[in-house]
Amino acid sequence: MKIKHIAISFLICGYLNAQKSIKLKDEVINSIDVQSKQLINISNKIWSAAEIAFQESISSQTLIEYAKANGFNVKEGVAETPTAFVASYGSGRPIIGILGEFDALPGLSQKANPYKDPFKEGNPGHGCGHNLFGTASLGAAVAIKNLIQQGKIKGTVKFYGTPAEEKFFGKLWMAREGLFDDLDVCLDWHPGDNTEADVQTSLALVDFIIEFYGQAAHASADPWNGRSASDALELYTHGINAYREHVKPTVRIHYDIQDAGKVVNVVPDYSRIWVRVRDTKREGMTPVYNRVKAMAEGAAILADVTHKFSLVSGIHEILPNRAGGEAIQKNLEYLGNIEYTQSELEFAYKIQEATKKPKLGIDGKIKPLRQTLENPGGGSTDVGDVSFIVPVVRLSATTAPIGTPWHSWAVVACGGMSIGHKGMVHASKALAMTMVDMFTNTKLVAKVKQEFKKRKGDYKYKGMVPEGPPPIGKE
Repeated sequence: MKIKHIAISFLICGYLNAQKSIKLKDEVINSIDVQSKQLINISNKIWSAAEIAFQESISSQTLIEYAKANGFNVKEGVAETPTAFVASYGSGRPIIGILGEFDALPGLSQKANPYKDPFKEGNPGHGCGHNLFGTASLGAAVAIKNLIQQGKIKGTVKFYGTPAEEKFFGKLWMAREGLFDDLDVCLDWHPGDNTEADVQTSLALVDFIIEFYGQAAHASADPWNGRSASDALELYTHGINAYREHVKPTVRIHYDIQDAGKVVNVVPDYSRIWVRVRDTKREGMTPVYNRVKAMAEGAAILADVTHKFSLVSGIHEILPNRAGGEAIQKNLEYLGNIEYTQSELEFAYKIQEATKKPKLGIDGKIKPLRQTLENPGGGSTDVGDVSFIVPVVRLSATTAPIGTPWHSWAVVACGGMSIGHKGMVHASKALAMTMVDMFTNTKLVAKVKQEFKKRKGDYKYKGMVPEGPPPIGKE
């Protein structure tokens, strides 16, 4: 009889806790609805500013001002980075973090029109939706801060303003400063063309510059007196391209020739190439990187020039977390699908027509939780490094039509109008709801941490970043 009463008590306690959690989630949903106009204004301001890596002064300050206006304690210019900051509220544990990015991409200037229409040709644009990213995350943090302030939950919420994700990977310097070390769990999201709990990994990446130095000479009168840095560069790229046949299918090698000489009648004495190597895991990337790096010396010997290697940075693959993904999934399903108007669907069809994609419209449906794949492909992100320090729980939200080419003008266009705004608000709600779970469900946090430890194993995290401060002001 006693055992039966204890069981009933547990059931009642579980039911009451579940009801309390639902009530708190409804409150954060309402909080974000109240904030929605402000969030859209913030997103539009960052979208218009469209600032690239380590130059995001307007974007950073716009988010900082909103955080301060909502009572957060803000530490600006962290990790020797003027545009990086941490906004905190509350005290004690759990300490739950949330990431926010806000940098744009070069050359993608675009108005909010469904055809290519730059504000100014060659200027930057938000081709990865980071104007939406940082804004949604901060909106979620504000909703949680309100609950802490009202005494409805206990602990600390931290919003991380993380610059330069697209090029230099600003989170690396923040990680080196230990800014993520005290977190229990960290949340993250990214704009996309679907809405789902993200339980996939990403690609590890290393980013470096090779420069060749030769001897200038007249290209016709006395070319025998020259030693061509451009010859070395061509030999180097030939080596890389021949090597592609002999790497695993998961490997990616790409480069950008930044300088190969200025005029045709001078043997060039300087050349420069920017190279990236990727693979599904750091351990697979490293030998390919070492080989491609060594090829530069060979090219320099063949061309009788000297060379210089400069590491930009390197990032880890993401450690996925299915325990956290399951919590995200439940909250997305509670929210339901994103609905679109006829004018938004017509905008989407025009985007797809302009980018030569099937006219399938927009997918605002919540996807089921997918299997975690060993080699999902895709891109790279410095969120991977954070995920080797603390468990990171992630989601994707629809901010563009189906099949939209990412890092393109089409994403910029959608991020400046209602399609992007709807996805941003939806993401903000799902993030806030999942943060409620992390603040109120100690068993869930323990499960998330346990999975993190198992996936990380004995690996000791060490960031792949040059000594000294971040490359502020460098192209």
